[in-house]
Amino acid sequence: MIALDAADAVAAQAGGADRLELVTDIAADGLSPSRETFAEIRSAVDLPLRVMLRASDGFASGGAAALDALCARAEALRAEGADEFVLGFLGSDGLADLAAIRALTGVIGAGSGLDESRWTFHRAIDRAADRDVLRQQLAGLPGLDTYLTAGSAAGVDDGLPVLVDEAARGAGGPRIMVGGGLRLDHLPALRAARIDAFHIGGAARPSGWDGPVGTASVHQWRAALDEVVPVG
Repeated sequence: MIALDAADAVAAQAGGADRLELVTDIAADGLSPSRETFAEIRSAVDLPLRVMLRASDGFASGGAAALDALCARAEALRAEGADEFVLGFLGSDGLADLAAIRALTGVIGAGSGLDESRWTFHRAIDRAADRDVLRQQLAGLPGLDTYLTAGSAAGVDDGLPVLVDEAARGAGGPRIMVGGGLRLDHLPALRAARIDAFHIGGAARPSGWDGPVGTASVHQWRAALDEVVPVG
């Protein structure tokens, strides 16, 4: 689930979250946190942390200067101890911007051996011109172990059939983590499709994004996920 600061992280862990995505500026759909924010959260909880690598709203890398600046931010976060990341860029053709992706994964050490970083390709997949072609482009990239996706740019309500289909076809590939308008009532169908990773943000904040993470809200999700669901 999403954490913006150490207080969010502590509340999330207390509620039963088992991993966190660290971002800032949620109004821009989540940008890279500072090195200092990462350090504060890392010292506050012992959960796995995936750090967003994104400098501006949208899914373009922003050109050479912007990419260089983002690589510098990634290098600083890596030096602070970050070893899991979230990233993803699309080119003007609506497919993966492999040059930008490879530049960043090179900086974070993906595929570099025992100390390699693992990373998630985020919801840029939901804006791709062709999801299957994008997956083919990214196949085999070092460190890629997860797709964060709603199945549709409009959210899980629209994307549920796509998610179920991709889960059925995705044996052996990166894990599907569902997020983007995810609700508790989506869980039975998704879990029956053998999807086992879920990502929430606003759903854990009873007062909306202007309020804190609610431990009770996180616990409600934890309890739902701990229920036994028949698998077809």
